[in-house]
Amino acid sequence: MKISVITITYNSEKTVEDTIKSVVAQDFPNLEYLIIDGMSKDKTLQVVGKYNAYIDKVVSEKDKGLYDALNKGIKAATGEVIGMLHSDDIYANNQVISKVAQQFAIDPDLEAVYADLVFVDRNDTGKVLRTWKAGEYKEDAFKKGWMPPHPTFFVKKSVYERFGGFNLDLKLSADYELMLRFIHKEKIKVAYLPEIIVKMRMGGISNTSFFVKLKANLEDKKAWKLNGVKPGWFTTLRKPLKKIGQYFIKG
Repeated sequence: MKISVITITYNSEKTVEDTIKSVVAQDFPNLEYLIIDGMSKDKTLQVVGKYNAYIDKVVSEKDKGLYDALNKGIKAATGEVIGMLHSDDIYANNQVISKVAQQFAIDPDLEAVYADLVFVDRNDTGKVLRTWKAGEYKEDAFKKGWMPPHPTFFVKKSVYERFGGFNLDLKLSADYELMLRFIHKEKIKVAYLPEIIVKMRMGGISNTSFFVKLKANLEDKKAWKLNGVKPGWFTTLRKPLKKIGQYFIKG
C-alpha cells in the first residue's frame, strides 16, 4: 500500500521545516509526499528546496485558497490512501504512517482512519494546551456535535473519486462538510486509532478569533443543508461546546 501525505503551504517559512521533518522521518517505506504551495512570497520554497530529495512533488501556483490547494493535491496524489498535514502541524512520532497503514491492512474494506491529536503552543510544540480524543464513531454522532480531528483523517483515494473533494463554497468548514458527507451521509467504513498522532499548533485559521469561529459555525449549518441531511437539535451549538472538555484531558 502506498500512502500519500499532502502539505499545503503559503508564507509558511517559520513552521514548514518542522512539518517536513516530521513527514520525512516516518518509518513507513511506501510514502509519497506532496507539497502544494500558493506562490509564497517569503522563503517557504527555499526551505522546501532543502528537502527536495525526500519530496515527490512540489507545485507552486496561484490557488483559490486552502481547500482548492488540497483538491489539487488529492488529484495529483498516487497513493491508495491520502492524508493531510498542514504546514504548521507535525506528526507526533515517526511511526504514525505505519500505524495508519496497519489499520487498513487489518481490514481491506476499511475506507478511512482517524485518531487523536493535541493542540500545542505555537512556539513550543512540547507544551500541550488541549487534547482532542475523538473516540469511536457511533451512528448519528455528527448530530451530537461529534467530528474527527481533520489532520488525523486518512481516506482512500477511491472515496474522493466516488464522492468528491472539498467544497469550495465553504471557506472555513469545508473539512467538516467533507467528513460529514463521507461518514454521516455516505456511511463509509471508518476505524478509530486511539493514539495521538498529530501535534497541531494553536493560532491556525480555524482556532483564532471569535468572529472566525462564528462564521465557521454558520458554515457548519450550511454543510448539513448542502448534503440534504438534517442536523439534530442544537447540533451546531454542541460541536463547539465539546471543545471545552479538551482543556481538561491529559495527553
